[in-house]
Amino acid sequence: MTENKSKILALKYRPKIFKELIGQEIIAETISNAIKINKTPNAYLLTGIRGVGKTTTARLIAKALNCSKNIGKGEMCNDKDVCNHCEEIDGSNHIDVLEMDAASKTGIDDVRELIENSKYNPTSAKYKIFIIDEVHMLSKQAFNGLLKTLEEPPEKLKFILATTEARKIPVTVLSRCQRFDLKRVSLEVISSHLKKISQIEKGKISDESLNLLARASEGSVRDAISLLDRTLILQSLNPEKVIEPSEVRKILGLVDKSKLINLLKYVLLGDEKNALSAFKEIFDQGLDAKMFLNDILEILYLFSRRINLGSIEKDLFISEGELKLIDENSKNVTTQDLALFWQLTIKTIEDLKTVSSEKIALEMYLIQLMHVKNIEEQEDVKNFQSTSENETVVPKKKIDIGGNDSNLINSTKDQLKSVDQIKVFKDSTLESTAENEKQIKVGSFSDLVSLANQDKDMELKYDLEKNVKLVRFEQGKIDINFNENLNKNFIKKLSQSLFKWTKKRWIISLSKEEGANTLYEQKIERKKDILESEKNNSVYKKIINTFPDADLVDVKEEND
Repeated sequence: MTENKSKILALKYRPKIFKELIGQEIIAETISNAIKINKTPNAYLLTGIRGVGKTTTARLIAKALNCSKNIGKGEMCNDKDVCNHCEEIDGSNHIDVLEMDAASKTGIDDVRELIENSKYNPTSAKYKIFIIDEVHMLSKQAFNGLLKTLEEPPEKLKFILATTEARKIPVTVLSRCQRFDLKRVSLEVISSHLKKISQIEKGKISDESLNLLARASEGSVRDAISLLDRTLILQSLNPEKVIEPSEVRKILGLVDKSKLINLLKYVLLGDEKNALSAFKEIFDQGLDAKMFLNDILEILYLFSRRINLGSIEKDLFISEGELKLIDENSKNVTTQDLALFWQLTIKTIEDLKTVSSEKIALEMYLIQLMHVKNIEEQEDVKNFQSTSENETVVPKKKIDIGGNDSNLINSTKDQLKSVDQIKVFKDSTLESTAENEKQIKVGSFSDLVSLANQDKDMELKYDLEKNVKLVRFEQGKIDINFNENLNKNFIKKLSQSLFKWTKKRWIISLSKEEGANTLYEQKIERKKDILESEKNNSVYKKIINTFPDADLVDVKEEND
């Protein structure tokens, strides 16, 4: 059997026998043994993510069942000596092996045609086999029509169902199938497989580049080989060229992980200028916003593993330089910070669907991170510094060991006295600090306006009243919408003010929900209602009768 050299690599290196099935050895062995001892089910169900080998496995099962040269061995022909059945199944043109894409043929009429076809014996092969791909796409009526045939098919008929969404298949169908869950393939296995292929194709690509491709595939062998195919095209006109990680990142639209770690370093330090500068550099490389945030989630995961478990899994392919950066910066972050960062990142991914400018959304996201990170710690440092400046440092007295006992006793007494004085001073300082740091309870959105007014922060008060639409208010969390006039520093200022008032960190989220009217709009509506009510008042009517030219044009509330 000759191999078409022009084939794309994903087709060229598609497994032809069970032993070539990458990462699914246990499933392959189980199916092969069942065929050997003639204990094959009426229907197979193959599940798993895209690209792990569901359709390929289905064809291998069909070949193993119908191979004329390996009858009862649970195997099929290899490339050197191929029977007609195996060759035709590989080419998807075997008369007794019918493949149906349920994504395009979902109706009961398509299933009826299949059932009608199942009544006839195979033409040339041992079994007639129906392979239904993406079976979860079938309609309810189609599944119902398939049930009886699945349970009691003709002796020479086998069903092989494949899907990425097993939970969408009715339980009645699941119970009639022997299920095999094809797992994600580990990054190490994929990387090793890509290396073999690149060597066969005489491609020159570094191990780190292969690791990047493996990680980008997310456990899908087909995706990994397709990415390798794209990468090797770079080398096609320059055989001596070695593909480096930087070029792979450009092809895949990935950001250098070390740059992301450095960006987070500035965020953790609260260095807004350098953080936004580092972000601009990354953004100008043409990053995909969603991919950028997913990469941030990965970095947060690495920090979490380093802090909580003290190690990072080998199959994540972290370089020594990246590992060193994580070690250095993990000292500046806590598990609580990571949890909060994770929530904000997930929320920002959702917000990307509604915002018009991805760059602005990402910059606001970074600003949010900087102003919720360790605010309490920063305030504690300030309090400590101010306390230290006011404390009187008591010098240590030198004790003369060679002197008389009275000197030693007196010296000890003086030291104890000094210690007591310091203790009294610290206790009083703590009491005064506790008094000064008394928390203010913020029970409603209106309270924010009142507190901003008390602080004489008119800019914040103006935004809260006229530019912010409240969606949800909870203790520690506020969801808002806003109009186009909102100050760009609003979230930063509100975060700082809330911590100042409550001594707690609050999450301020931008919501895609419309939210209530602004406080100013509510006030206008309230005035209209009062004005309308007063015009219906009997006193007003008497005044108008007496003074026909008079009119009530405005009402004022006590706090106006």
